Amino acid sequence: MRQIRLRPAQGTVFLSGARFRVLVAGRRFGKSYLSLVELCRAAWGPGRLAWYVAPSYKQAKRIAWRPLKEMTRPYWASKPNETDLRIELDSGGTICLRGADNYDSLRGEGLDFLILDEFASVDRQAWTEVLRPALADRRGRALFIGTPRGYNHFYEIFQEAKHKPDWAAFQFTTEQGGNVTREELDSAAHELDPRSYQQEFQARFENLTSGRVYQSFDRVANVQTQTYNPRLPLCWALDFNIDPMCSILAQIDGEYVRVLEELVLPDTRTPGACQAFEERTRKWISTAQLPVPVRLYGDSSGNRRESCATHTDWQIVTEFFRRHADRFRASSHRRPANPEVKDRVAAVNAMLLNYAGERRLKIDPRCQELIEDLEQVTWESDTHGNLLVTIDKSNGNRTHLSDALGYMIDHAFGLRAKSGERPGYIC
Repeated sequence: MRQIRLRPAQGTVFLSGARFRVLVAGRRFGKSYLSLVELCRAAWGPGRLAWYVAPSYKQAKRIAWRPLKEMTRPYWASKPNETDLRIELDSGGTICLRGADNYDSLRGEGLDFLILDEFASVDRQAWTEVLRPALADRRGRALFIGTPRGYNHFYEIFQEAKHKPDWAAFQFTTEQGGNVTREELDSAAHELDPRSYQQEFQARFENLTSGRVYQSFDRVANVQTQTYNPRLPLCWALDFNIDPMCSILAQIDGEYVRVLEELVLPDTRTPGACQAFEERTRKWISTAQLPVPVRLYGDSSGNRRESCATHTDWQIVTEFFRRHADRFRASSHRRPANPEVKDRVAAVNAMLLNYAGERRLKIDPRCQELIEDLEQVTWESDTHGNLLVTIDKSNGNRTHLSDALGYMIDHAFGLRAKSGERPGYIC
C-alpha cells in the first residue's frame, strides 16, 4: 500500500507487537486516523478479515466510512457495499464496519483483527461474549480505543492491560497527538471545568458524576454583590415549571456572567412570570435608554407544552414583549431542542471554575434559591447505588433555577456555542 505517515505517539501504538492493545487518548489525538491505518494493515492479505466496531452502526458509519473509502480507494477489488459497510481489497482481504448496539448480531465470523472504538460506551459483554471468541480460531488481535468516561470497564481493561501478558496499555494527551494547536488547547482550558478538561484533553480517568452536580461552585468565590449595568443587555432565562415557576435575571459582560436576581413564583404560570419580570425590572428601566435589549434563554420544551388555552409558553412570552415594545427589545436565544444534561452541566461548571483557574460566573447573594441549587443538586443513582448521568429531581424545589441558568450558559458559552443558531428578534 502507499506510504502512510503517523505521528510519533500514533507510531508507538502502531509498532507495538502486543496482541491486545488499549489506547486511552484525548480528543483529536488522531484515534480515527490510526484506526484506519490499522485496519488497512490487518486486512492486507488473502482471506484476512478486519472489523471496526463503534458503539452503534450509525456512529461507525459517521466516523469511519467515508475516510476509510478514501484511504482504500486505489485497492478496491469491487465497489464498497454501502449497506453492509464492507470493503473488499484487491489483496484478498476485507474490512467491515460494525455497531455494538446489537452485539448478538455480530456472532459467527472469525476475525484476524478488531478495533473497538469508544470502548467506554460499548457494553463490555459485546467483547467478552461475542467479539473475544471471534478472535480465537485465527489468533486475532485487538485494539481498544477511546477517551475516558469515568471509572468504568474501559478503565478496568486499561489497568489490566498494564500487567497481563501479551497486552499493552498506552495513554496520550491531545497535545501529544500533535493535531491540535496550543492556542486551541488554551481556548478549551477556558471553556471546560478542570475535571472535564483533564478527561477530554489530558486523557485522565475522572468521575464526573460523583455527588454534587455543580462541583465547581464555591459560595465564597462565586457569590458577590452584583449591580445592573445599563450599557449591557438584560438576560432572562426561564425554566417553565408551574410550582414554582423559576427564572433568573442576568447580564453577560464579555466572558463573564453576572446573575442579578432570581424569580421564584409558587403556583404561577407563564403570564404571571411575565408580570413579575415587568415589576422586577422597573428599577432598572428608569436608568436605561429605551427600549432595553433583552435576551431570552430557556427551556426549549416551552414550544410544545401549553400553559393555558391555545398558547405555548414561548408564545406567551413573545406576545408580552410585543405589547411592551416601547420598553423592551427582546431577542430569542434558545436552541431548537434542549442540550444534553451533561453538556449544560459541563458548561456551568466551566463558568464556575475553568481549567485555567478562572471563575467567570458571579451570583448576587440575594439569589438564595439558586445558590442552594448549586450546592445541593446531585446526580441520580440506580438501585445498586451507581450514579447516573441524570439529575435527581426528587426535591420539587430544586434544579429549576440551575436548569434555567444552564440553558443560558450552554447557549452562550458551551462548546457548541460558536455554531449555534442566530438570534431572532421578536419585537
